[in-house]
Amino acid sequence: MEQDGKLSSFIEDAIVLLELAREESDDSQLGEVAEQVEVAGNQMRSMELDRMLSGPDDFRNAIITINSGAGGLDAQDWAEMLLRMYLRYATERGWKADLVDQLEGEEAGIKSASVIVSGTNAYGWLKAEAGVHRLVRISPFDSNARRHTAFASVFVTPEVDDDVTIDVRDDDVRVDVFRASGAGGQKVNKTSSAVRMTHVPSGIVVSCQNERSQHKNRDMALKVLKSRLYELEMKKREAERAKVEAGKADIAFGSQIRSYVLAPYQMVKDHRTGFENGSPQRVLDGDLDGLIEAFLLKRSQGEEETGHSSELSSR
Repeated sequence: MEQDGKLSSFIEDAIVLLELAREESDDSQLGEVAEQVEVAGNQMRSMELDRMLSGPDDFRNAIITINSGAGGLDAQDWAEMLLRMYLRYATERGWKADLVDQLEGEEAGIKSASVIVSGTNAYGWLKAEAGVHRLVRISPFDSNARRHTAFASVFVTPEVDDDVTIDVRDDDVRVDVFRASGAGGQKVNKTSSAVRMTHVPSGIVVSCQNERSQHKNRDMALKVLKSRLYELEMKKREAERAKVEAGKADIAFGSQIRSYVLAPYQMVKDHRTGFENGSPQRVLDGDLDGLIEAFLLKRSQGEEETGHSSELSSR
């Protein structure tokens, strides 16, 4: 209600200034009117974003897991580029990003990485990134300078805290310990401090090796595992509530949600919304707001249409 009052005040002030400018034929006041309109527009945008980020888990921290896909060295390099992009995006928004696990590639890039992003509505924003990301560029690993296509998948799950109970039975989890390693398999820890957890019923595998203590790595791996199981349970419940889950094809693992083309032209395009950005380097440097806002707006509109249709069919 407070935001509504501020917005109404901005609009009323703009109308009064516009009427005064017309009555006095004073064009100098038009600049002030434009400023008021801009403030009102920004206020409306803020209110719209708050409305779109009202899901049950949107307020939570987010866990991002990146895996390189098809494309060999280019895919591993691409996975590392995505990791850098999300770390920079988190920094730009004033969020905290903790690297939980990172598996280096043998020659370049990374095979996988997991990051916990802590901040206001982190999951609400970053859930838009779940899916497969495609890169087209002149490969730096090709001596003939040919174009290559590489893929990497991104999982995004809400971090589960103490107010959510996820029962993980000891009998369902296989725990393996191993030595943490760096690039090229170089040992960075002489003790078996790294932990890999496999949840046998679901097949979910998580690992953590960034802490020196095996106990800390075990706790962090369990936290990530619980978040993955929580997301799995939420998807099951959504599927039960709706026979056709809106947007499922868009965000499911294995689908291509976005293309980043660096050659022969420069373009980033989100295939779910049609939103395009002609400056891929800015996107790779963390400028994701436009892409994410377009996704949230489309999803919000789709949910409204689905709800309206359900209301009509129930009459």
